[in-house]
Amino acid sequence: MFRRVVRASKFRHVFGQALKNDQCYDDIRVSRVTWDSSFCAVNPKFVAIIIEASGGGAFLVLPLNKSGRIDKAYPTVCGHTGPVLDIDWCPHNDQVIASGSEDCTVMVWQIPENGLVTGLSEPVVVLEGHSKRVGIITWHPTARNVLLSAGCDNLIIIWNVGTGEAMIQLEDMHPDVIFSACWNRNGSLICTACKDKTIRVIDPRKEEIVGEKEKAHEGARPMRAIFLSDGNVFTTGFSRMSERQLALWNPQAMDEAISVHEMDTSNGVLLPFYDPDTNVVYLCGKGDSSIRYFEITDEAPFVHYLNTFTTKEPQRGMGYMPKRGLDVNKCEIARFYKLHERKCEPIIMTVPRKSDLFQDDLYPDTAGPDCAIEAEDWFEGKNGEPILISLKNGYVPGKNRDLKVVKKNILDNKLSKNTEKRGPANKSASPTPSRVRTAVSVWGGH
Repeated sequence: MFRRVVRASKFRHVFGQALKNDQCYDDIRVSRVTWDSSFCAVNPKFVAIIIEASGGGAFLVLPLNKSGRIDKAYPTVCGHTGPVLDIDWCPHNDQVIASGSEDCTVMVWQIPENGLVTGLSEPVVVLEGHSKRVGIITWHPTARNVLLSAGCDNLIIIWNVGTGEAMIQLEDMHPDVIFSACWNRNGSLICTACKDKTIRVIDPRKEEIVGEKEKAHEGARPMRAIFLSDGNVFTTGFSRMSERQLALWNPQAMDEAISVHEMDTSNGVLLPFYDPDTNVVYLCGKGDSSIRYFEITDEAPFVHYLNTFTTKEPQRGMGYMPKRGLDVNKCEIARFYKLHERKCEPIIMTVPRKSDLFQDDLYPDTAGPDCAIEAEDWFEGKNGEPILISLKNGYVPGKNRDLKVVKKNILDNKLSKNTEKRGPANKSASPTPSRVRTAVSVWGGH
């Protein structure tokens, strides 16, 4: 267990608070599908929740201010023919969301500025390339229109959503089901956790594994791996004795962990949520009724226990608000959207401060909504660091950014690509002529 030694940290007194019932989203039938994703995605405009749906898969998209009881007839996003397994908001456009499903497809959706008025069954683009269900969806942090999907066919595909093409396929790297996939801060690397108990760090454009650790956690239950802002990898998993563990790894030297901690013997998968600005990791166990949080520093033991927020009800899933969606005037450093069986409950994490002034030590400049580079530049090998914004005067969203729709014949595009013989993207061209209804640029400028 962690040594409870008092150490100086501005986050030692962080406390969590669940909002009152009238600020919750009530009477929601949260999905019961057996898949260890978070079932919830949040941004400064909307909360999206995967729900039970007959005859296909659906998720709710609610404006943040639409709390209270949600009518059973409230419109849903319902284009998938099988249950939805994962959803992720585009970091560069708060009205664009991607979903992966048991129907083997990835769909990208445009949500109207004020939310749904009628059901949405037509996605902007359908991305087909997986042969089994798609359980992981994650947008590139800094490049426009780049989306990663991972399926139960043990395949990772990186898409250019702007053309509907599968640009990179990472085959034969994972012999078993992929549990998690995460981009690093500038999106030049990904790290994955796999059922074969191996953590891999992959350069997707070179299609090379640049670091791996077998038996990172020896237990048979699912692992999770995320990148930290300094390039290290943080993992959660289980020991051989079924104790829940967390560990810190240096991708350049993965033989030994920087640190490993045993936590408890609960069997819920630990979902890690990371704040790169404060270096705090929040761990939410599926089926747990608590959120534990830790500060990561460069002094031993490197992962420092801060506190635990506990409620009475177990969590079915969890959404995590980006930093720009927080209330800086209340010294809010994190906000979670906890899924119960029938409702979604916001939980606010606050650092107690007496002053009403802007606390610049709590809010260093954070990643804003602008992308650093275009998809084509990234696929050609360029990198872009996140474009940072100050939260001093609060985050003010840009005015509505329309989706630019560029119709493109994928087959023609494939042929022209083959004649051009363009670099590494050529060998990983689209696996199928993707059923692209329209191809899309997911951002239209402020």
